[in-house]
Amino acid sequence: MNNPSPSAEVVPANTPSEPTVPFVSVIIPVLNDAKRLRLCLQALAQQTYPASYYEIIVVDNGSDAVEDTAAVVADFRQTFERSIAAYESYPSSFAARNKGITLATGEVIAFTDADCVPAPDWLEAGVHTLLRVPNCGLVGGRVEIFFRQPDRATAVELYESITAFPQQELIERHQYAATANVFTFKRVLEQVGGFEADLKSSGDIEWGQRVAAHGYQLAYADDAQVSHPARYSWSQLFKRTVRLAGGLYDLYQRQGDSAIDRNRVYAKQLLENLVPPVNFVRRIFFHSPLPGWKQKLQVSAVMVFVRYVSAGELIRLKLGGTSMRD
Repeated sequence: MNNPSPSAEVVPANTPSEPTVPFVSVIIPVLNDAKRLRLCLQALAQQTYPASYYEIIVVDNGSDAVEDTAAVVADFRQTFERSIAAYESYPSSFAARNKGITLATGEVIAFTDADCVPAPDWLEAGVHTLLRVPNCGLVGGRVEIFFRQPDRATAVELYESITAFPQQELIERHQYAATANVFTFKRVLEQVGGFEADLKSSGDIEWGQRVAAHGYQLAYADDAQVSHPARYSWSQLFKRTVRLAGGLYDLYQRQGDSAIDRNRVYAKQLLENLVPPVNFVRRIFFHSPLPGWKQKLQVSAVMVFVRYVSAGELIRLKLGGTSMRD
């Protein structure tokens, strides 16, 4: 089906100042998460953005039952015609996103994850910021963490609510945003390139900083929100911590100009994780929104766990191990 003309004068609800509405391609990588993918797609079908001006591309990245993902998308297509199921065999969510980019027909590309639930005005708000900010190359939206049982949050969930996805800080201090909620232009991807497909994690860091290095502005959109479930168990947090540590290790090792530089960066990484998190604990006890000392103590203990799991993974990798995905 042909896309609407990008110059058409169509204005979504509540955005009377927008002269045009660009066509958007939403890209979602998925791995063994058909159930939550269904919820994500249902939320995307209810956007305030004009339905004829966006498409949804789901890229399976080696699920145990790939046909489950295809079936979810096939069912969803009855509700939302512009939905595509694709497959990427290389085991990397960033390779899957690159696959989606090759299939995208939109002027704007929006990234989210299968376990995210976009707010009804997510597309509208994200596109609005992308168009409003001069020379904008990347918009990172808010990622709101939610619990399985709000009145019975685990220590791991509390930790995630404090530390996971600080998008505004990532953009303003580190020049990237987590791909759970990112908007960009297709032309930016064509100029700076796609994601580093061989990174199992931290590909969003490398890509975002590459966008900034090309002179583009990065912007935060608090009103472009997706909700993301907090990890709730120690085993889930362990897997995520190992993946993130491995991704940063791979990224920093490839960026070093010499063995001396790479070893210096490695030593800094390792030391940062071996030092007790005194400053973090101080912030938790005196500046966090957590109400009670018990919760603050739990979150502090989780941070100690994360630090030393990260340190152990860095040592394993330095001794010849390979990085892992979830």
